[in-house]
Amino acid sequence: MASRIVSFEKIKVACKNCTLATLCLPMGLTPDDVERLDAIVKRSRPLQKGDHVFRNGDPFHNLYVVKTGTVKTYTESPDGGEQVVGFHLPGEIIGLDAIQTDQHGCSARVLETSAICELPFDNLEDLASHIHSLQHQLFRLLSKEISRDTEMLSLLSKSTAEERLATFLLDLSKRHQQRGFAANEFFLSMSRQEIGSYLGLALETVSRLFTRLQEDGILRVERKHIEILDRDHLAVLAIKPAGSRANTCQASD
Repeated sequence: MASRIVSFEKIKVACKNCTLATLCLPMGLTPDDVERLDAIVKRSRPLQKGDHVFRNGDPFHNLYVVKTGTVKTYTESPDGGEQVVGFHLPGEIIGLDAIQTDQHGCSARVLETSAICELPFDNLEDLASHIHSLQHQLFRLLSKEISRDTEMLSLLSKSTAEERLATFLLDLSKRHQQRGFAANEFFLSMSRQEIGSYLGLALETVSRLFTRLQEDGILRVERKHIEILDRDHLAVLAIKPAGSRANTCQASD
């Protein structure tokens, strides 16, 4: 497995040299436009596990791009617990939902040491008004949000517990591959309980499903380390009539 240590020197890389450029806002921009975007990006030191990027109710000032690590977005349930609404990997943008109300409607907390790029929205909005390709990219991200909300509702309302977990694992696999990581072997930065909260399943159900998938030779599970041994079989379990991806709130991949 790759090292989980974050180098501060590496996260200060400019947008034009960033390996996430094809996943993030710079996609489709000219070199000069990327320079203009880079000029408004704020980069801070890595956040530690448990730190918040923003909290529910905070005023909206920035969009945030995950540069390294993983971020969980969640709301508080009526019983005081957490309802996970998304897991966000490098290159994904969080905070889009706050544009409408000028305040964040969920909280974002890092699950491991993570670096975050801040995009002041007023500056980004002004820049997008002059760079049509950047404006188009923002529209594309907002459209993706709507699609994912619909797909997540379909997943939760029509799928079995096994289908939900299989879909979740395949989605993570695809997103890791898009970032140049191994598609069939990865580390789960989130807990079983957080996965259950996201998929609408009890902790016991999630644990039982992981055990079953391992006994069936589909996965090799060692705590949070997952290896997909039989991808075709996992894909069969995840097949649904419409849409199979599961990610929501504020993500971009």
